[in-house]
Amino acid sequence: MKVARLIHNPEAGDEEHSKKELISIVEANGFQCKYASTKKKGWKEIEPDVDFLIAAGGDGTVRKIIKILLKRKVLEKKWPVALLPLGTANNIAKTLGISGTTEEIIQSWHQAKLKKYDVGRIYDLEDAGVLLESFGFGIFPYLVLEMENQGKNTIEDPVTKMQAALELLHQIALAYEPRTCELEVDGANHSGKFLLAEIMNTRSIGPNLVLSPGSDVSDGEFEVVLVPENHKDKFASYVLSKMSGVEEKFEPSILKGKNIRISWEGTHIHVDGDVVKTNKAKEVRIELMEGLVEFLVP
Repeated sequence: MKVARLIHNPEAGDEEHSKKELISIVEANGFQCKYASTKKKGWKEIEPDVDFLIAAGGDGTVRKIIKILLKRKVLEKKWPVALLPLGTANNIAKTLGISGTTEEIIQSWHQAKLKKYDVGRIYDLEDAGVLLESFGFGIFPYLVLEMENQGKNTIEDPVTKMQAALELLHQIALAYEPRTCELEVDGANHSGKFLLAEIMNTRSIGPNLVLSPGSDVSDGEFEVVLVPENHKDKFASYVLSKMSGVEEKFEPSILKGKNIRISWEGTHIHVDGDVVKTNKAKEVRIELMEGLVEFLVP
């Protein structure tokens, strides 16, 4: 019987995803379960007999777990990660094709394949660490900040919270003045004036905006997504369609590369779901590290 270390964010999901219920479902499907809450001390410790980790929470929970794994020594045992997406957006799980009920997802682990996952190493930015989903300047850092400032992160219902994020993003997109971005992708200059510039690893970002539908987390390249100033109205229209439940086609400019240098005429950036304040025009370098993490996928 395989041993799973269930690492759970108890604030994610609902009553069906309580500690008791999750342990019960995992063990009923033939796995030995060792539980840890991200809200209590000791959750970062992983016993040597553990075969794989379970990340039960949203994208933020996955990021916490991966950062812990990457801090370990190269020669230590590596654990694949299985996802139980209990968050609001779950962009990582969606990119990996993980969906279904909790029961269905857990059952799939018996026949799951290992999927290597590229990770971005961020230089010249204190405490930023790694990139799993996306890194960028422009409107998304302000969306993250305003969701917090307006108390919208406390909305419990995922559908209502996503709708609130889309409405706020639409307002920000219409009001935001595009900024100058100095951008180098694998040595080539692609600088310009943009509404947003996102170095993406996942297919979607934020409130499930599918900006890079072709992203493959194991292809050894980032997708650099750019929305130039003359596409501001098109982007706002795309967000408006999402608010109405329609996935309108939106085609930003997309570049591919593994070594990025970027600076922005502004003071805020985001690394996955976190916002970092910087000095103006600070250059940041991001290097792709191939296949550092493994996930269990259908």
